[in-house]
Order: sequence, then C-alpha cells, then structure tokens
Amino acid sequence: MQSDRPINLSKYLYNIFMKKIAFEGSSLDDLREFPPTARNEAGYQLDKVQHGLEPDDFKPMPTVGKGVWELRITDEAGQFRVIYIAKLKDAIHVLHCFQKKSQKTAQKDLDISNKRLRELQQGLKS
Repeated sequence: MQSDRPINLSKYLYNIFMKKIAFEGSSLDDLREFPPTARNEAGYQLDKVQHGLEPDDFKPMPTVGKGVWELRITDEAGQFRVIYIAKLKDAIHVLHCFQKKSQKTAQKDLDISNKRLRELQQGLKS
C-alpha cells in the first residue's frame, strides 16, 4: 500500500549514504565521560564524517595506522580527542576517546588506539 504523503527527499538522501559508527573497546563509555559540550561537539563532528564530510578540526594519525584520524575538540574543560578510522566499508570505527593532558599525545593513548586497530583488523580477516 502506497502512502499519499510526500517523501522528504533531502532527508532520505542525507540518511541513505550515512555510514554507521562502531565503538571499539570502551570508547563509547569514554566518550560519555566527556563534558556535555565536548560530547555534543564530538557527536556533531562524527555525524559529518558519517556523511562523507570533513570534520572541522582533525589530523591524520600515522603513528596509529594508515587511514586513522584524530578529531580535535577544545572547550572550556580542556582538550578532547576521538581517534577513528573511516576508510573501512562497513563503518566508521571509533578506536579511542580521551581527554588530552599535555601537548604531546600520551603513549598510553597511542597504545590503546594501536591495540584496538590491530584487534579490529584481525576480526575483519577471520
């Protein structure tokens, strides 16, 4: 049975090309620990990535892996980071979310991101 309601084509096209997001490890819980303004900004920027757009402030993270990016979020509570890979066909995979405490990214945060990327890649191979 066909509906007489018109289709909102722009909303349909906006959502049809949207990639899903997969949070690896504790990354979703870690993101939920961000202050509300930083959490909202992270969500907005990830939505842009889902729709094939570039986020406002990001940089490649070749030390973690090829195709891995870092979202950079700054608000009154500090600096926050979301490490993700978007080049895989199935989803955007968020590897790690954390508050940055110093100018240089802590080795612990790089290690967590590397470990989750390796686990993701191994899971895709099996």
